[in-house]
Amino acid sequence: MNSTAGGTSSRIGKSTRADFPILADEAHDKPIIYLDSAASSQKPRCVLEAMNNYYETINANVHRGAYELAAQATEAMETARAETARFVNAYSANEIVFTKNVTEAFNLVARSWGGANLGPGDAVVITEMEHHANIVPWQMLAAEKGFEIRWISVTADGQLDLSNLDRLLDGAKLLGVTAMSNVLGTLNPIRRLADAAHNSGALILVDAAQYVPHLPCDVQALGADFLGFTGHKMCGPTGVGVLWARAELLEAMPPFMGGGEMILDVRKDGFTPNHIPHKFEAGTPPIAEIVGLGAAVRYLDGLGMERVREHEVSLTAYALRTLQERYGDDLAVHGPAEPACRGGVLSMSFRDIHPHDLSQVLDDRGVCVRAGHHCAKPLMRHLGLAATTRASLYVYNDTSDVDALADAIGAAGDFFAA
Repeated sequence: MNSTAGGTSSRIGKSTRADFPILADEAHDKPIIYLDSAASSQKPRCVLEAMNNYYETINANVHRGAYELAAQATEAMETARAETARFVNAYSANEIVFTKNVTEAFNLVARSWGGANLGPGDAVVITEMEHHANIVPWQMLAAEKGFEIRWISVTADGQLDLSNLDRLLDGAKLLGVTAMSNVLGTLNPIRRLADAAHNSGALILVDAAQYVPHLPCDVQALGADFLGFTGHKMCGPTGVGVLWARAELLEAMPPFMGGGEMILDVRKDGFTPNHIPHKFEAGTPPIAEIVGLGAAVRYLDGLGMERVREHEVSLTAYALRTLQERYGDDLAVHGPAEPACRGGVLSMSFRDIHPHDLSQVLDDRGVCVRAGHHCAKPLMRHLGLAATTRASLYVYNDTSDVDALADAIGAAGDFFAA
């Protein structure tokens, strides 16, 4: 294990918290109970040090300079690409395209692959669970190209309704689906969906923003064609996301943006694009952030993704049991009831207290949660909700954080009952 992981291979939970400097701080004179990792995770010291080390020792632009600093910066960035490729079991490091976030990754697919392949008479299938990042790009493109968008609905227990999947896929060219819902925590059957899409002649795009940070991810085993995730939800920095796609798809796709780095030649009569992945990485990339992502990958490797998943299943089970025992029917956690079928995302409705009011009272007690529609308005409308209060668990959380959440919810109930 890389030493920068802080000796974490045998530790997940309370002792792992020491790897994250911000969690030693306080909010409102109380210890920080951070339960908003589905929005953005905290960063371990090794990630912060890796980025500082880049700026302090090898700060230079990449792929363009023959001098030593530039060579070292390029090596650091491309090493992070190779580590990221290995982390998701890509066929080749050249299949890893760095973007600024997963939203840009999906816009890249929509504009490049979709712009070249979709038109009147075609269809894209997406689900009611999707984040806006996997809805709006297709809606924007459909308005221009005239193709149809079809929807997979959600059952009462928070699963995808796949009873009419074959009909929805008939004639479709792409299925876009989240691997884990950022609202319900639902883990979707990606391999089954990929096989069904391929049997219908469609490709599958997987939103793995909530999946890659929490479970072992193998793009080959999943059967994916495109898969996107983002650094800041997996202990890495903001400003860097990843699009993985099969090389033959990337080779056939036109560039997404034009400028430096993405070209081999520019003439007055046109240009010749660069090889993949650089064809899709116009301009100076977020080098320090990519280096930080590489450090985050090493950190999670040190923890072991199987053990990360085991920890979160156990902690989610404890949270569901604790909240049920404390509040019964006064508190609803939306999504699957079985911890093994979901991630550590707990979207809650508590009595008639507005989610924003609940989150504010929790903040007064140092408990950080998210309130709102979570960029999933079609799903919220399906659930008949305007918003939920969402607590989300990660590697630095343990049962004491769940207890603090439960206590804070009780305090909010007493406050609004007074």
